Amino acid sequence: MAGHDRELAMAFAVNVLRPPMMMLTRREWCGAGHIPATGGCVVVCNHVSDFDPLTAAHFVFDSGRLPRFLGKAEVFGVPVIGRILRAAGQIPVYRESAEAGQALSVALEAVRSGRCVVVYPEGTITRDPDLWPMAGKTGAARIALASGCPLIPVAQWGPQRILAPYTWRLRLFPRKLMQVRAGPPVDLRDLAGQPLTTQLLEQVTNRLLDAITALLEDIRGERAPQVRFDPKAAS
Repeated sequence: MAGHDRELAMAFAVNVLRPPMMMLTRREWCGAGHIPATGGCVVVCNHVSDFDPLTAAHFVFDSGRLPRFLGKAEVFGVPVIGRILRAAGQIPVYRESAEAGQALSVALEAVRSGRCVVVYPEGTITRDPDLWPMAGKTGAARIALASGCPLIPVAQWGPQRILAPYTWRLRLFPRKLMQVRAGPPVDLRDLAGQPLTTQLLEQVTNRLLDAITALLEDIRGERAPQVRFDPKAAS
């Protein structure tokens, strides 16, 4: 789809979704100025609810950018919603398949063409018992290192009060507070020019998740566990 058509589709989605978000939630946005006004960037968020992509999109849009999400392919199969997502240039991720790498290639191309791409490094809603960020995947690190674009950490808290993790029961009233905080780009200057190894990707991913966790600690006024929850080790 042509870029202009994608922009129109995104504008349509925004006009449909933003008014109810304004009515049904209260918002506490911080640090939106860390998201570059122009140029390619990767915005990386923690994941606490199936509702929080709407909150993240609202935050990024209010910062002046149109977000392109890497999202679970299953969502793109939902009637009407899936069609809007594809028309708006959102990027389906076919997890645990040979096509998973294709999504990263599309995201990298989008960043290089000046787009703002949103990635959930955990790959799914956190399984940490207290909803702290868990061990992540390296996709966001790969895009940032390959493109040289800014890697912006974002923490969000509150969407789980509307839709608890791994449930489908909405609790819209009373209005819930959505807290979203962006931090400065993760500093990768000391890693510039190094070979793109698994060790390097994991180092960047851990550095990114540390930044997101620190932002979430500020929001919650609590300290995260010293050891990040790892679903592979827990299974």
